[in-house]
Amino acid sequence: MIRHIVAFELVAHDEAERGEDARTIKRELESLVGLVPQIQELHVGVELGLVKGHWDAVLVSDFASADDLASYQEHPEHVRAAKAISPLIAARAVVDYELA
Repeated sequence: MIRHIVAFELVAHDEAERGEDARTIKRELESLVGLVPQIQELHVGVELGLVKGHWDAVLVSDFASADDLASYQEHPEHVRAAKAISPLIAARAVVDYELA
């Protein structure tokens, strides 16, 4: 099992706009469940704002194999969602690891 984690730092500086953009990212990515068959689990969290300086949103998703992760990344629905949210994102950090 492969866990794929992506943290997002958003472009918007205004707190309300960042919150709305983070919710847009959550909505877009969670819409992939059921459309992309390789997804085993997928969750998107929006930063609560409890500590200043944290990133704005995080994707945590699980795939049966590295091949399934690659298929997900190339799937037309994922490509569409990535294009939709790309203008909102200033930076992202990715970690993929094998679950024991």
